[in-house]
Amino acid sequence: MSQIPLSWFARPAAAAAADLIGCRLLVDGVGGIIVETEAYDRSDPASHSFPGPTRRNASMFGPPGHAYVYRSYGLHWCMNLVCEVGSAVLVRALAPTAGLDRMAARRNTAAARLLCAGPGRVCQALAITGAHDGLPLDRAPFQLLTPEGPVAVVSGPRIGITRGTQTPWRFLLAGSPFASRPPPRRTAPS
Repeated sequence: MSQIPLSWFARPAAAAAADLIGCRLLVDGVGGIIVETEAYDRSDPASHSFPGPTRRNASMFGPPGHAYVYRSYGLHWCMNLVCEVGSAVLVRALAPTAGLDRMAARRNTAAARLLCAGPGRVCQALAITGAHDGLPLDRAPFQLLTPEGPVAVVSGPRIGITRGTQTPWRFLLAGSPFASRPPPRRTAPS
């Protein structure tokens, strides 16, 4: 595994979101394997960047390979990885592998399945806050490492949004029990 360079992010968010599945994300040595992501870009009505630059979304309009961290509904921190201008990848879930004791204490649960299943849980487990907004992903406190081998990725519509719901920019590690929600079941044609 090797560190992902910032230049790797200078591309469409959907491509980066799919390729991030299987990568290892650590913050101060705590984290795991990325098993679920969602992509958002400037033309997407569900994206924070859709209305244009604001103080809140400034990091989305900054350089690729930096963190965009924001509060969701005033309750939970969520972290995105900035790609092309106005686009980013939301980290929705990790398979926890490093620092499980610290994650369990931060999340007040020892259930591995619940440590990082959801973007708010990821940030709570890894102690990500607004202080991380705008920081580069190629240096401390972050480590973002390439996958150990090939990964099977599935995609489908994003969740937890009200606009752009059918855009198939949610990516998951096939069969992972650590996703925030399983992918939709495919039904046979009638």
